[in-house]
Amino acid sequence: MSKPFFEVFPNLQLNTDIHDLMGQTEVERVSATKRRDFLRVYLKSTRLIHKADIWTAEQEIKKQLFPDANLTVKIYEKFELSSQYNPEKLMDIYKESILEEFREYSHIQYNALKTARIEYPADNEMLITMEDTVLNRSMEGEILQILEKILVERCGFSVKLHAAYVEKEAGRFKEEEEAKIRMKVDAIYSRTRGRKEEAVDSTAPAQDTEQENTQSPEAKKTDNSGKAKSEPAGGVTKSFQGGGRGEFKRGEFKKGEFRKGGNFEKGALKRSDNPDVIYGRDFEEEAMKIEELIGEMGEVTIRGKVLSVDTRDIKNEKTIIIFNMSDFTDTMTIKMFVRTEQVKEVTGDIKPGAFLKVKGICMMDKFDHELAIGSIAGIKKIPDFTNTRMDTSARKRVELHCHTKMSDMDGVSEAKDIVKRAYKWGHRAIAITDHGVVQSFTDANHVWDDLWKAEKGKRKEAGDENPDKQDFFKIIYGVEAYLVDDLKEIVTNDKGQSLHEDYVVFDIETTGFSPVNNRIIEIGAVKVSGGEIVDRFSTFVNPDVPIPFEIEKLTSIRDEDVMDSPQIDVILPQFLQFCEGCIMVAHNAGFDMSFIMENCKRLGYPQEFTYVDTVGISRVLLKNQSKHTLDAVAKTLGISLENHHRAVDDAECTAHIFVKFIKMLEEQDIHNLTEVNALGASSVDAVKKMPSYHAIILAKNDLGRINLYRLVSQSHLTYFNKHPRIPKSLVMKYREGLILGSACEAGELYRALLDGQSDAQIARLVKFYDYLEIQPCGNNKFMIASERVRNVNSIEDIQNINRRIVELGEQFHKPVVATCDVHFLDPEDEVYRRIIMAGRGFDDADEQAPLFLHTTEEMLEEFSYLGSEKAEEVVITNTVKIADMIEKMSPIHPDKYPPVIENSDQDLKDMCFQKAHEMYGEVLPKIVEDRLDKELNSIISNGYAVMYIIAQKLVWKSNADGYLVGSRGSVGSSLAATMSGITEVNPLPPHYLCPNPECKYSDFDSPEIKAFAGMAGCDMPDRICPKCGTKMTKQGFDIPFETFLGFKGDKEPDIDLNFSGEYQSNAHHYTEVIFGKGQTFKAGTIGTLADKTAFGYVKNYFEERGQHKRSCEINRIVQGCTGIRRSTGQHPGGIIVLPMGEEIEKFTPVQYPANDSSSGFITTHFDYHSIDGNLLKLDILGHDDPTMIRTLEDMTDLNAREVPLDDKAVMSLFANTEALGIKPEDIGGCKLGCLGIPEFGTDFAMQMLVDTKPKYFSDLVRIAGLSHGTDVWLGNAQTLIEEGKATISTAICTRDDIMIYLIGQGVESGLAFTIMESVRKGKGLRDEWITTMKEHGVPDWYIWSCKKIKYMFPKAHAAAYVMMAYRIAWFKVFQPLAYYGAYFSIRATAFSYELMCMGKEKLEFYMAEIRKKGDSASKKEQDTLKDMRIVQEMYARGYDFMPIDIYRAKAHRFQIIEGKLMPSIDSIEGLGDKAADAVVDAAVQGRFLSKDDFRDRTKVSKTVIDLMDKLGLFGDIPQSNQISLFDFTSNVG
Repeated sequence: MSKPFFEVFPNLQLNTDIHDLMGQTEVERVSATKRRDFLRVYLKSTRLIHKADIWTAEQEIKKQLFPDANLTVKIYEKFELSSQYNPEKLMDIYKESILEEFREYSHIQYNALKTARIEYPADNEMLITMEDTVLNRSMEGEILQILEKILVERCGFSVKLHAAYVEKEAGRFKEEEEAKIRMKVDAIYSRTRGRKEEAVDSTAPAQDTEQENTQSPEAKKTDNSGKAKSEPAGGVTKSFQGGGRGEFKRGEFKKGEFRKGGNFEKGALKRSDNPDVIYGRDFEEEAMKIEELIGEMGEVTIRGKVLSVDTRDIKNEKTIIIFNMSDFTDTMTIKMFVRTEQVKEVTGDIKPGAFLKVKGICMMDKFDHELAIGSIAGIKKIPDFTNTRMDTSARKRVELHCHTKMSDMDGVSEAKDIVKRAYKWGHRAIAITDHGVVQSFTDANHVWDDLWKAEKGKRKEAGDENPDKQDFFKIIYGVEAYLVDDLKEIVTNDKGQSLHEDYVVFDIETTGFSPVNNRIIEIGAVKVSGGEIVDRFSTFVNPDVPIPFEIEKLTSIRDEDVMDSPQIDVILPQFLQFCEGCIMVAHNAGFDMSFIMENCKRLGYPQEFTYVDTVGISRVLLKNQSKHTLDAVAKTLGISLENHHRAVDDAECTAHIFVKFIKMLEEQDIHNLTEVNALGASSVDAVKKMPSYHAIILAKNDLGRINLYRLVSQSHLTYFNKHPRIPKSLVMKYREGLILGSACEAGELYRALLDGQSDAQIARLVKFYDYLEIQPCGNNKFMIASERVRNVNSIEDIQNINRRIVELGEQFHKPVVATCDVHFLDPEDEVYRRIIMAGRGFDDADEQAPLFLHTTEEMLEEFSYLGSEKAEEVVITNTVKIADMIEKMSPIHPDKYPPVIENSDQDLKDMCFQKAHEMYGEVLPKIVEDRLDKELNSIISNGYAVMYIIAQKLVWKSNADGYLVGSRGSVGSSLAATMSGITEVNPLPPHYLCPNPECKYSDFDSPEIKAFAGMAGCDMPDRICPKCGTKMTKQGFDIPFETFLGFKGDKEPDIDLNFSGEYQSNAHHYTEVIFGKGQTFKAGTIGTLADKTAFGYVKNYFEERGQHKRSCEINRIVQGCTGIRRSTGQHPGGIIVLPMGEEIEKFTPVQYPANDSSSGFITTHFDYHSIDGNLLKLDILGHDDPTMIRTLEDMTDLNAREVPLDDKAVMSLFANTEALGIKPEDIGGCKLGCLGIPEFGTDFAMQMLVDTKPKYFSDLVRIAGLSHGTDVWLGNAQTLIEEGKATISTAICTRDDIMIYLIGQGVESGLAFTIMESVRKGKGLRDEWITTMKEHGVPDWYIWSCKKIKYMFPKAHAAAYVMMAYRIAWFKVFQPLAYYGAYFSIRATAFSYELMCMGKEKLEFYMAEIRKKGDSASKKEQDTLKDMRIVQEMYARGYDFMPIDIYRAKAHRFQIIEGKLMPSIDSIEGLGDKAADAVVDAAVQGRFLSKDDFRDRTKVSKTVIDLMDKLGLFGDIPQSNQISLFDFTSNVG
């Protein structure tokens, strides 16, 4: 007696689909052999089960139920199929499964049956026609016997099997095969010839015999292709294993030569005459693969490419050289010790990119705890052993579908590498088509510029003319778009009918998704008239084919249900009669109507219908709905849906939905179907929710480029939902200058073919595109195993889809192109994408498709199944044809486009001279007038006046609103900037100026003034005006204008401004006032995968798979993963200005930062660096110093601008603590009083102050320059000052110092400027510059210092920073509570009321606890300690905190109350900004009745309330609201 399968195997776990299949089977019996080594399960099923599912069940039974037994499980299935099956229908469904069985049994029989033609001469006969070969004839009996067992015994058919033979078509592809062979021979010849030349170059014999005899053994082993012969693994040398004699031939060394190392000096690096030997002795051992080094194996030989080199000095004048080397199976670290003076010689050959062979001991490194190679016996140079692919085809293809690292965590190759490879291969063009973005265009264009320059250089050297740009290699700029087909209307074929016409709302159930290949099995319909259901239609339809099991699961309709029903030729006329005179309605009407129309076409009925899609209406009306399935919409509208996926029930539910939709439409004043379509056409939300498909869009010319940018902008700004979508309607609007391709398997054409859509729908899709695309079968091989793709079960199925696309191209006269869909450059690069995809959670990451850039030969081979002529057409002819349709263009507009402000030149001039006259009198001192004339001439003639006017407007607006603005960069070098109010820094030489408006006397030339040349005016002693007796102001910082614009005025100016952080957004918005709405954009940035994150991806990948990789190998792979685009952002202060009348897409697309539409800003799509040479970029940065100044002014009612810059008490802060009235021991031993002062308050800066002992304000400027530079102080100026070679006054501190000093030494001014620019960017000195400098008496220490510098601060920037810092320091001395209140409000990052406001003793206890942790203290603890030091100083000066009063305290600002500081609400641990605001807002509304009332009104967490209670901040507020009995009785009375 049979039992249900899961009664026999109740605990067996199977995947859902197989579980459901097995759930309907029965087990007739189970038997086992006597030895219990074979289990037979006899299965009966009424549903067809494919063999792959049977095998899975067998494996799971063995694995789960008999894990330790030596047992084989075999299921013998028997089917009791419905009468819908016959042998022909069975073979249509079951043939692939049968072939899989044959493949397991015999590949010969599998191939015979696979290529056989199967026919059915009669109902119960099957004729199998095979190729007439001896093998096939010998296998005939077995093939027929197996088929008979399957068809008769397993499936229950009574069928006679016959075999027939047809002569093999020997010459069918003869021509193609001969052509392929010729191509391969040509390729081999070209490759061999090229490598022979390389080998000859690398192994060329020396002229004399002796040198020839010492030729590199590695070179001797090199074969004709230039590739080193493969070296067997196991390269552990005999010398380590057993003594080593017999390793060399007799007489090879002279007596004693081996022992003594030959005729070489003691300690020599090389002990061989072989020029390829870099270190140690020559050696012959063959290298083993690095991946085979699995433990301490003794002496080994490896080869590889050097990836990185590092050196570390150790004691005894020795250095350890550490380098990582990879043979691309793995990576190994090599460590060797040499004398320090030998390092340069060794690292001359051991450098990144070098190919080396190394012999040494493989051991566990005791420091890194990983295997490494040490005790190096020898290192020698070898040729590059990697196999570089080349495209040797005479006619070459063009790749039209290529992704880079900008392609949304998908592509892993740099644009520059892809472009260089295509150019190297001789391709005439390459397309860049990233997913949804165009951010790699600029990098690709930079490479093109380099290639173009190199080509022009070659032509010039050869005496040839420059090539035509249009004939030169070109980059095709495009995008792989996420295309949405919004051209499908909600109402198809609408004729303006009223919403109150009669409608038939219907639903169908089918055997699948293809109207061409699948059949209708049920039709259900209701007729709606006047908003009411007036009639019903419901019937099964016999499809004349078996119903697939998954359809049965979905609909509960079985073969037995439909077998006695009429077929569609009977049902369809009845249904059409029911629908006569009505408009059709369905949920996802395109699907249902495609079946109705396809069957009308087959049966000869008219196909003219008006039909409405309720999914389309739902997307428009239910905008907040995420899903628009029938059940989801029904739930939202409160409509009952029983028996979902049964046609009549679904139809009735859809009818009720449609009636409700009519009412909703009429509420929006929509009364006919034309108006419904208009509503749908304008719906952004609908586009966001519709399915998207891939499509390639290429820019044909410059108009096309701008249109492409418009599409990209809109896709990010308007239609973004998970990815940037482009509706077809928008493509049609901007189609001019664009070329559209159908893309990959994710394109709508490929999907339509997979789904078996109707010819009419296929034709509609094909007509939309300019060319069709096919790709190698390997790209789409994943579909064979995919359960979601039913129609692809073999490579041949994929080939057939490609053949179909080729046929469509011929039918509709569309070129068909073969592309690679490149995601990585070479096959071995797939590892990078594999790791990235795994890190993103893709289950199939380890099954990477071959998405590498193919050569022409590789692509011709891929498409050889099309025949050689057609393969050449799609691979070469058509790709070149598309490329030739495209013009050479630049992705960035080549010209500069500064904004225009009317009369800016004259306004700037007037403004500057007006201010100069206000300061210096009607007759300007010559030095002032000459400087302004020189500057303004340079500024105006180079078109920079508008930049000054913009900056002036922004600064003046900020000042008017009460916020100082600090200048950054070298703009303070410009007197015009000072006179126009952009900067406070006066760049003139130190001078006295009388502030008396009636006098305005100035002195630039007195001898005592000259003594302060190069310093600051505030360094000079006070002086009374000799004319009027007024105390004169001291001006000037002595900064040359040329630092800003150069001697020729041709240096690109950069006006950077530091606005208050809390005012920054106001300044940004004010740019819109200046230039007009829509003319300013935030400067965009691109966030890429950083080393640290990539390291995590790689490490996790291998750990999850149980594979150990050394750090050096992880780092090698990391390099291929870094730089991949993750997100976009915005520059903190960069504003890009678009000139009035220009469109931004002329220069760049735009988007929201990180596609966050709530950010309130629109950014450039390109990284701002890519376009700041074309459009003006303003740097409007936020900074704490202006905020501090504003807060101090608000707290004291003093004007910070009036703070003197020469106060001795303030200056003393940078030398001691006396001005604060405390001693160093009071504040933890800190020797200076500048703790917490900007620029000078860190331990690093304070140590510089101790070392340099500044006396003047100008010394502070120089120290600020030192602290902001890279390699300017440490190991440079610090060393020179310690050695007595320089002082703070003579050392190089700011970039200006170099130019001024060199000019003073007699170096030509232009050269002095050039040297300064090179040094300050870290580019060092050229040899010819050093010679010139020495000729002009520049000392060696000065040249040494220049060489070490990596980055330098401009003096003007340092001066502006120090002016701000000095003012804040003044408040620290003279307004201490205001200073500390402002500091804790603005600059403190980890202030804690609990830790810092409970008194000095508790504070110092907590400080000691953190200090005990040393380097192990967390970042938060380190920040806390930094703030604690300021609090400790405040306590030491005798000031204290007032407890927080929750009714008086401010949310974010400390305040002075009764001579004490009351902290802000947000200083309470755990209270964030919003919570603090909520507390203040609630306190304004009235007193809190209880702690519960406080919590209810402020929404503060219980944890924070408990802390506040512990700190005593609630006073006598009770826990909960209480009503006393007295209150109650009083109220009653």
